[in-house]
Amino acid sequence: MPSNAPIGVFDSGLGGLSVLQAVRALLPHESLLYVADSRYAPYGERPDAFIEQRSLAIGRWLRERGAKAFVVACNTATAHGVATLRADHAWPVVGVEPGIKPAAAASRSGVIGVLATAATLRSARFADLLARHTAQGQRFLCQPGHGLVERIEAGDVDSPAVMRLLDKYIAPMIVQGADTLVLGCTHYPFLIPAIQRHFGTALTLIDTGAAIARQLQRRLEADDLGAPVLPGTGGSLALFTTANANALQTMADRLLNAAPDVVTVEIAETAPQAAAGLASPANLPIIPA
Repeated sequence: MPSNAPIGVFDSGLGGLSVLQAVRALLPHESLLYVADSRYAPYGERPDAFIEQRSLAIGRWLRERGAKAFVVACNTATAHGVATLRADHAWPVVGVEPGIKPAAAASRSGVIGVLATAATLRSARFADLLARHTAQGQRFLCQPGHGLVERIEAGDVDSPAVMRLLDKYIAPMIVQGADTLVLGCTHYPFLIPAIQRHFGTALTLIDTGAAIARQLQRRLEADDLGAPVLPGTGGSLALFTTANANALQTMADRLLNAAPDVVTVEIAETAPQAAAGLASPANLPIIPA
C-alpha cells in the first residue's frame, strides 16, 4: 500500500466529523475518505449483528477505493465491529472507546457519568473496560442517550428539545455527585457548548478525539504508512454519505475549512455468512486513553 494512499474514516452518521477534525489537525498532510452511514443512523438502536455487518461492508468499500488504514470513528461500531474489520484484512484499524481511564484520572469525587448509546453500554467490551476501573473504587453512572444522535443528525445541537434531553440525562448524575462526564459517542462532542451553557463548570467533559488521532499517527508510523510531508501541500478530503447529502454537507460546511461537496453512495450489504467464524471483539486493544 503506498504511503500517499488515503485513510478511511467511518461513522454511523455525522458524529465522526468530530474525529475527522482531530485527525486533520494532527495529520494535515494525510488524505481522508469519510463515510457517514446516515441511512442507518443511529446504530445505537440497531441489533449487534447488523452493526457488525455494516462496519464490515463499509470497511471493504473503503479498501476497494485504496484506503491504507481505517478509523472506526463510532463507539457503537467499535464495540460490535472492530474485531471483524481487523480479522477481515491486515491493515491498521483504529477504533474508539469511551474515555473511562482519563475520566477516572480527572474525577475528584470518584463519581463519573457516562453518556453513550444503548448498544455501546450493553457491549462486552464496555463491560470489561468499566470493570477494570470500578474495581479501583470509582462509581460510574451509565446513561443511554436516547434521541440525541437523531437530533444531531438533523443538525440540532441546542434546541429546547435537546436541552430537555440533556437535563433529563445529565442532571441526575450531578445530583448523585458526578463531577466528570464521559461523552461516549462521537456525536456528543457537538453538544459540548450546550452542556457547558446549561451546567456551567459542574462537569469536566471527556472527549477522545485527540487520542484517536494520536493512535492513528502511531499506527501509521509503526507500519511505515505515513504520507510524505511536503512543504506547501496538504492532504485531500472526500465526503460520502449513504443518505441525503444535505445534513452532512451542512455540518461539514460549519466545521471544516473548504469542505468538499458530499457525494451520496450506495454501499452494498455484506452477506451475514461473510463474518462467520471471525474473531470475537472481546479483549482486543483499541486506543490508549
